[in-house]
Amino acid sequence: MSEENKKTQSSEEQKDAKAEEKKEEKEIKEEGEVSAPEEKTKEVSSSEESSNTDSEEKDFASEDDDLPEDIKKKLEKKKTEKDARKSKKVVKKKKKKKVRGKVESGKIYIKATYNNTIVTFADEKGEIISWASAGVAGFKGPKKSTPYAAQIITKIACLKAKQDYGFKNASVFVKGVGMGRESAIRTLNAQGIFIDSIKDTTPIPHNGCRPRKPRRV
Repeated sequence: MSEENKKTQSSEEQKDAKAEEKKEEKEIKEEGEVSAPEEKTKEVSSSEESSNTDSEEKDFASEDDDLPEDIKKKLEKKKTEKDARKSKKVVKKKKKKKVRGKVESGKIYIKATYNNTIVTFADEKGEIISWASAGVAGFKGPKKSTPYAAQIITKIACLKAKQDYGFKNASVFVKGVGMGRESAIRTLNAQGIFIDSIKDTTPIPHNGCRPRKPRRV
């Protein structure tokens, strides 16, 4: 009888061991199934972030593509020259720069004379964010005062203000009687900047100084 009891006990122990092994296998399978979707969600989120960054880079690249190739080359050449100058300079004590956050609204000053056009972007306090002139874009001589030059100048200044500070809204102040004043305002609108107001600040003489004698032709 004792031998039979031993056999029954051993068979029961074997069954219990098999049942425990099956339970452990089930738990391991369930854990694997739970961890797999978490990894998938992480992969999806990382892919979404990368796609968002790629889309932003594409947007900025598309904005840069608007400029002609000659002007792009000139701007790149100026950047390399600046970098070379900085490397040659003696190292001095660095001053702490003021770190500006986003400047979404501000003022735009357009100075259009007979010889040149200058566009400056400033915040509401009047501190300059970005600027551009016909010489920066590589125009020389009589081409400086053309409407085409004013159009490219505003694009350059606008791209810098948008990329660095997220500039959106502005009140425009126009000064001078040059040819580039209207084209500059139109390009601002085309670049997606919301214009609150346009004010003409051209100085008008109230019979103050004696005018120049008329030119004989």
